[in-house]
Amino acid sequence: MYDPLKAKTRVVLTAGVGALLMLGVATGLGWTGTSHSLPPLAEAPQVSEAAVKPAVDLSDAFTNLAEAVTPAVVRIETRRTVTRSARRDVPEQFRRFFDQQPEEDDTPRQAVSGGSGFIVTEDGYILTNNHVVEGATDVRVYFPDRRYFPAEVVGTDPFTDVAVIKVDIDRDLPTMAFGDSDDVNVGEWILAIGNPGFGASTQLDFTVTAGIISARGRNVQLLQRDLFTDPRYGSDLAGYAIEDFIQTDAVINPGNSGGPMVNLQGQVVGINSAIASSTGVYQGYGFAIPINLARRIMEDLVEYGHVKRPRLGVLIGEVAAEDAEAYGLPSVSGILVQNVPDDGPAVGILRAEDVIVALDDRPVGYTSELQAQVAERRPGDRVRLTVYRDGAPIQVDVRLAEAPINDIAATVSERTLMAEERLGIQVESLDVSLADQLGFEEAGGVVLSDVAPGSAAQRRGVGAMLRWKLTRINDEAIGTPMDVRRALDDVAPGQVVSLHFEDPSGDGRVINVRMP
Repeated sequence: MYDPLKAKTRVVLTAGVGALLMLGVATGLGWTGTSHSLPPLAEAPQVSEAAVKPAVDLSDAFTNLAEAVTPAVVRIETRRTVTRSARRDVPEQFRRFFDQQPEEDDTPRQAVSGGSGFIVTEDGYILTNNHVVEGATDVRVYFPDRRYFPAEVVGTDPFTDVAVIKVDIDRDLPTMAFGDSDDVNVGEWILAIGNPGFGASTQLDFTVTAGIISARGRNVQLLQRDLFTDPRYGSDLAGYAIEDFIQTDAVINPGNSGGPMVNLQGQVVGINSAIASSTGVYQGYGFAIPINLARRIMEDLVEYGHVKRPRLGVLIGEVAAEDAEAYGLPSVSGILVQNVPDDGPAVGILRAEDVIVALDDRPVGYTSELQAQVAERRPGDRVRLTVYRDGAPIQVDVRLAEAPINDIAATVSERTLMAEERLGIQVESLDVSLADQLGFEEAGGVVLSDVAPGSAAQRRGVGAMLRWKLTRINDEAIGTPMDVRRALDDVAPGQVVSLHFEDPSGDGRVINVRMP
């Protein structure tokens, strides 16, 4: 559309440049004349070499690091068959930063996604994120020298978001060295390396950015929420997610997933995995999987094709200030044991209201730290726990068992999904306490408690009805969660379901959803 104001602006700028050019020609580019002469250029301030040496040294370190480690970083391109209904929306504001072409309808199609990875062995094993290669029918790896090769997915672990792929090349490949993620400190300089492509662009491949470690032990509940809303795992397995992220302010964006976080010694200390953002691009909060945990997962994936996760066998929670006072703790730190299941390895050794403060003499202050420390061991390993009991520290030994995640996952994948899971909704009974909390005058019936991201219900806007009563499905009145199941069980794929809702004031709304 023609905009006179913008056009005028463009004309003025062009005329100004033209006038300067003509003046330069007329004066032999000498810029002579009283009214147009320029003042003499000021001399640059002289700064002593000693004054700038620390900055120059740091700059040289970044340059040398980038040159040394970039050859071992790769771009990963995957193809997977998707529909819009297969998309899982990003939970809350936490977004994984792998680039994916959007799907516009329910027609199955081949979607191209991009991510990063890094080579860990000379014969072609590559570490990356599970969400970069999950569900891929074709994986291709691009090297900095523009060569590319097909890759095989060796194994994936959604509970830590770690995956291993492999390329077969008849030559020794450059590799990354592992650091010790337990030794990284807040404020420490790091580099983030990856391929922040946008759309189908690859023009920003092998980008290096610098930042510091902003925090450790971050549990952003990204993996747990993803597992909970994924019908392949659900509530049975969501609690096995391990989240002990390293936070950084290094600039990372879509396509960086799976790339290395590197310390100033050129060692990998983390795998870039997620960002917290309201826009989907960099806003200062990036998260990386500690390399100690990723390395342990990698070893199992290479050896077994799946992870053998150790299990301590306790239900735990964070220690609050009130807990520290009640149990005589020296500081507000540690993990409060809430329950010890009878079938776990800690039965008879740990008790409810014990507070775990160290594992193998290494302090653990948060649940995510304890989970990550346990996950770095193997089933059958014996660990020594320092525990506060009755106001005094004691030490106990526990032999770790194997968590049944693989057995449960196999059972979940084999069973038929419940109708409400296919639709993407969860409900709960509206008891007296919940009715009072939500503002309903009377208890009874069910309320919508959750809507799975990317589900048919979510795409139709059912999420706006969270905490509303679900009163009818089609023509059937709903009074209990079992009524929901019965009403949906006979609905065939492709049929439309009418969901009737009511808010605390009695206002109603109906949303029609097609059953997947």
